Amino acid sequence: MTEADAPPIVFVHGTRFSAGQWSSQVTALQEDFPVVAVDLPGHGTRSAQPWSLIAATEIIASAVDSLDRGPALVVGHSLGGYASLEFARRCPKQLRGLVLAGASASTRGPWATPYRWVAGLVPRLPADRLARWNDRLLRRHYPPEVVGATIRSGYAFHTLPTAWGEVLGRFDAGSMRHVAAPVLILNGEKDTVFRSGERDFARAHPNARIELIPRARHLANFDDPAAFTDAVRRFARHLPPGS
Repeated sequence: MTEADAPPIVFVHGTRFSAGQWSSQVTALQEDFPVVAVDLPGHGTRSAQPWSLIAATEIIASAVDSLDRGPALVVGHSLGGYASLEFARRCPKQLRGLVLAGASASTRGPWATPYRWVAGLVPRLPADRLARWNDRLLRRHYPPEVVGATIRSGYAFHTLPTAWGEVLGRFDAGSMRHVAAPVLILNGEKDTVFRSGERDFARAHPNARIELIPRARHLANFDDPAAFTDAVRRFARHLPPGS
């Protein structure tokens, strides 16, 4: 793969986080690929912007355009993965490849019930208490160079009910029929909830495959940053040339 062939890469963060979630991946990949991580509506630098899936897809599309290298590889985690599926449906000509990380569970049916409960509970808890709990959790499990940018950017708990309220009931394996580009379903080996539909998602697409990060859970890019980055790099290098 020549420098001219290297696909641009856009990273899309998960629930309550920000572009800082991808600091390890952006640092590792930026010498070989044009790369950017975005803040979704209501998150990070866009904390005051109301959430909507349409706005999320517009942000991803603007990030692709900003790299000025044609269709991009979009890497979405959890909420960002479902937003990336919506982007794939709305903006197929801007997509060269898709990595769904922790986003291969149906958001329809009984699976969604506990997430609806959590989305309803979060607004009743003080945001500063939730932030302290998240800070302690991340610092306990991960080194500062992996989670420091996420902690500094803060958390979007105020956006969670609206964001998940729109995502729940909307996506399942059938959503893959709207994805025209190759797909890598990249999950933590121990992320049992979001792996629940990975085989259905893969079967629903003619050019999708599953790869697991050994021993990792839902935050696989935190659990093993090097392995996650390497999986994205290998997938990017084998994408067909962009138009």
